[in-house]
Amino acid sequence: MRLTALALLMLPTLVGAEEIAQVGVDWIGNDIVIEAVADPVVGGVTCHLAYFERSVLDRLSQGNWFEDPSNSAIQCAMTGPVEVGTLRPGRPEDVFSEGRSLLFKSLRVKRIYDDKNRVLIYLAHASELSEGSAKMSMSTVALPPDASGGPGAN
Repeated sequence: MRLTALALLMLPTLVGAEEIAQVGVDWIGNDIVIEAVADPVVGGVTCHLAYFERSVLDRLSQGNWFEDPSNSAIQCAMTGPVEVGTLRPGRPEDVFSEGRSLLFKSLRVKRIYDDKNRVLIYLAHASELSEGSAKMSMSTVALPPDASGGPGAN
């Protein structure tokens, strides 16, 4: 029973993520996985997240069975009408996260709304229990001018 619970903890927690592709990077089976994730709060924005997934052979040879690297890349695009009505400018908000180790490391994506410039900023970063991580990637989505005459209107 404990083994089953541990296996469940290792599963990705990206709700609504759709795997787009896996790109093999070497002969031992390591892959770069690309997933599409729609922003659950702001409709009309889809982010594509790429991250490294270690193979079983690599895990055995490195002696670190329960952890994947923190490296990731993110690119987001407007894929439909965007409504930012409930977003608070300048305040980072969680969009999604995915476990990268058994317990203490996760890959997170945060959204920040820059109201003055009418831009959504998406920041992918690793979160670790100790020593943190400086590995990050950022993408921005420019929003059309506000038709109601609010910030960003022409």
